[in-house]
Amino acid sequence: MTATATVSLTGSFTLDAIRRIQREVNGRLDADGVTVDLSAITEVDSTAVSLLLHWRRKAREGGRTLTLHAPPASLVSLAKLYGVEDFLALS
Repeated sequence: MTATATVSLTGSFTLDAIRRIQREVNGRLDADGVTVDLSAITEVDSTAVSLLLHWRRKAREGGRTLTLHAPPASLVSLAKLYGVEDFLALS
């Protein structure tokens, strides 16, 4: 049986909230399969895209899966702007 985890993020996913977000997910991304629930995110900036890219790379390097659930339209829009929506699998 593989270990799985769900991380639910809420509120802002911006530079101002990065420390809070890192505390919330600290150590939880090491499971074999992780789902990050983004449905309650209310605001994003490029920090969100950058951190999600980091988490995705870390998961791939470790042979783990990372699923991004219910990303807000603003995050999808930013990922498309930066050309990383396919790598993040947001669409």
